[in-house]
Amino acid sequence: MLTVAPEQPVVRLEPDGRPHAIVIGSGFGGLAAAVRLGARGYRVTVLERLDAPGGRAYVHRQDGFTFDAGPTIITAPFLFEELWEMCGRKLSDDVELRAIDPFYDLVFNDGERLSCGASMRDEIARIAPDDVAGYDRFMRRSEEIYRVGFEQLGAAPFHAWTEMLRVAPDLLRLGGLESVYSLVSRYVRDPRVRIALSFHPLFVGGNPFSTTAVYCLISYLERRHGVHFAMGGTGALVEGLVTLIRGQGGAVRCDAEVAEIILSDGAASGVRLLNGETLRADIVVSNADSAHTYGRLVPASARKTWTDGRLASARYSMSLFVWYFGTNRQYPRVPHHTILLGPRYRELIEDIFTHKRLASDMSLYLHRPTATDPSLAPAASRCRHRLEVRG
Repeated sequence: MLTVAPEQPVVRLEPDGRPHAIVIGSGFGGLAAAVRLGARGYRVTVLERLDAPGGRAYVHRQDGFTFDAGPTIITAPFLFEELWEMCGRKLSDDVELRAIDPFYDLVFNDGERLSCGASMRDEIARIAPDDVAGYDRFMRRSEEIYRVGFEQLGAAPFHAWTEMLRVAPDLLRLGGLESVYSLVSRYVRDPRVRIALSFHPLFVGGNPFSTTAVYCLISYLERRHGVHFAMGGTGALVEGLVTLIRGQGGAVRCDAEVAEIILSDGAASGVRLLNGETLRADIVVSNADSAHTYGRLVPASARKTWTDGRLASARYSMSLFVWYFGTNRQYPRVPHHTILLGPRYRELIEDIFTHKRLASDMSLYLHRPTATDPSLAPAASRCRHRLEVRG
């Protein structure tokens, strides 16, 4: 997320006496920023280019089915609870989060299953008893990484290399130069258990064999706070945040694509929409992709660091292919989350990340939210699916 504001802001008070803030994009980051700005006394306008809020958490509806385009689980519900508390409300007033257990079912190529959840230790004892002690040690390391990497550094800004240098000793001590898979392999030996403890970076487009071991904090994060699903779908969280913003006197405008961030004396002073409309503001926050923000919205003359050449040569994390489909029958034995693994793990990931090719033995992630919330599909079928393919 990019925030562009004057070092010494020139405050233009609105008719209601508040300064004006513009947030570009109504994804979770943009909506959260809007709530926080509203709590600090700004009148906030959120601008969304799509016809409904949510950004990557957009909701598709067809033939009675509801499909979440964005994230499907919540692993840190307290971050949402904090936003509601800023508005004098409780998250539970507007959104029901329901715990899911097991978090995910891993189905290996030979048909063996491993349920990742509260009973993870028992599952490891069942399929790889020699790894139980190593798993316990790994979870202690995961908690240690969580305490530093999430609790201490999760909200810390790293705008300068000196800030990163300050925390480098802690990151190095926790395995910052080691990969997720490498750290996991130091504690457990069974290849199935190694997969179960290392696949999480794939959720954010990361390679477990090269992504920093700091991401191992996710194992403890899930165990401590659980994995939750928003009843009504992830869109229910979006709707709840929009309600908070409007309750603060802010506005969320859809079909309002920003064409340019307007600069005055080197500082943001508003935006120009694609339709030519100009909106003035005291602060502009962009939740659009950073490459889009710098490359399309900020004039080249104002970009000393993020030049067009640097943006063109940058490496980007991968995305995925998502297939949404509904069925006319129910599959009660299919859990909420299933990861179907092929015969290869390291080699398949190398095909994707290194060789840039789609292999025939791809692994699949199947999301069946009606296992938790039947209302997301028509009563006749009560089955809705999201299939993700990495590649």
